[in-house]
Amino acid sequence: MAQTAATAVNQDAVYDDSVVRLFSIAAVLWGVVGMLVGVIIAAQLAWPELNFGLPWISFGRLRPLHTNAVIFAFGGCALMATSFHVVQRTGQTRLFAPALAKFVFWGWQLVIVCAAITLPLGYTFSKEYAELEWPIKLLIAVVWVAYAIVFFGTVGIRKVRHIYVANWFFGAFIIAVALLHIVNSAFIPVGFLKSYSVYAGAQDAMIQWWYGHNAVGFFLTAGFLGMMYYFIPKQAGRPVYSYRLSIVHFWALIFVYMWAGPHHLMYTALPDWVQSVGMVFSLVLLAPSWGGMINGIMTLSGAWHKLRDDPILKFLIVSLSFYGMSTFEGPMMSIKTVNSLSHYTDWTIGHVHSGALGWVGLISMGALYHLIPRMYGRKEMYSMKAIEAHFWIATIGIVLYIASMWIAGVMQGLMWRAVNPDGTLVYTFVESVKASHPYFIVRLLGGLLYLTGMLIMGWNTVMTMRVGKPVRNPIPAVVAHA
Repeated sequence: MAQTAATAVNQDAVYDDSVVRLFSIAAVLWGVVGMLVGVIIAAQLAWPELNFGLPWISFGRLRPLHTNAVIFAFGGCALMATSFHVVQRTGQTRLFAPALAKFVFWGWQLVIVCAAITLPLGYTFSKEYAELEWPIKLLIAVVWVAYAIVFFGTVGIRKVRHIYVANWFFGAFIIAVALLHIVNSAFIPVGFLKSYSVYAGAQDAMIQWWYGHNAVGFFLTAGFLGMMYYFIPKQAGRPVYSYRLSIVHFWALIFVYMWAGPHHLMYTALPDWVQSVGMVFSLVLLAPSWGGMINGIMTLSGAWHKLRDDPILKFLIVSLSFYGMSTFEGPMMSIKTVNSLSHYTDWTIGHVHSGALGWVGLISMGALYHLIPRMYGRKEMYSMKAIEAHFWIATIGIVLYIASMWIAGVMQGLMWRAVNPDGTLVYTFVESVKASHPYFIVRLLGGLLYLTGMLIMGWNTVMTMRVGKPVRNPIPAVVAHA
């Protein structure tokens, strides 16, 4: 009799994966949209007449739409899907407040749709990665608080005493982004879709890049490291190489990242000592970043052979290679003498996209390829060959993109600094733009390849959904007894 009751409880105890499914599908959809907009504006930089004289599709309006779509729509949905999945599995419990989790999903989609409408119409707060106007900012804050309640509530009701390190990274990302958003978005509304920052001058710039760099540090790094610490061990079937290193990595990264923002403001009105502090903390940041990269890659110790046959592992491990490269390049570019060459050039664009396409994009795609079939009762995606093709197409696209921007950026910096013996400039600005044109075309080609890979992923996802069906994944029986 007791055995039958226990079995019934076990059948009833299932993970709440409905919102995970929704966020996973949305991540793929918004990935296609965001990368398509990126390709359009890359084409406009090569051939400006492609805006057809229409203000709504001009580069100045589509560029913030591209960054918001890729970071907050694609990246945000991937983070929410994986964090809700991971916090349940590592805590062996259902989501806390599943109805509130559904609100988080639909609220976040409303934020994305509002951004897609207002940004092309020219309504902007004019801050990098924080362009959305005040009503949407308020909606973001409400949705984010709901997200935090669901995530930390699930941590609170976990059936496992230990809090796995991936949840530390997800938790830090949620708390830090809330703090960053509220402080940087402080506004004085002067109309329904118009407001002004409460800060001014150098202080406004300092607050913005404290936010801007930590949006990279927490939204685009800490959250995705949470993905890394769960999905690489799961896909490889190996434990994390060093759990102790993962904890050191967490605390070092969380402390150091907060202070690196001033390196975006070298040679500006910001006090020189603040610029120097930003440079020093950026250089220190190299250590925890590479510690995390090494920890992830070394998790494959004893299982390197799996890389030959597992395209999902290729996504996950190569993403760490780009993470290591980007987190070496960033500190190097923060050195004042290097920054004097790189600042305002396309080298910065290459650096950003080596992190965005190589680290954030590939780790998200690998995690979603692992996650989506399990949400539809399958062991793997509809086509593993399509995943393999996606990996190589995307990787070639990334290399073309960032190499072209590195070359163009160094060339631009050298041309801008070249002076004649009498002190006049050797080149005009227009000549540097003309010299950059071939590299703009190569960048467009790289972006097209990356978008092609994302379209393949979209097709593969649809086919996986068609041949599978949503399933109720049971919580392990031992937990049902507990």
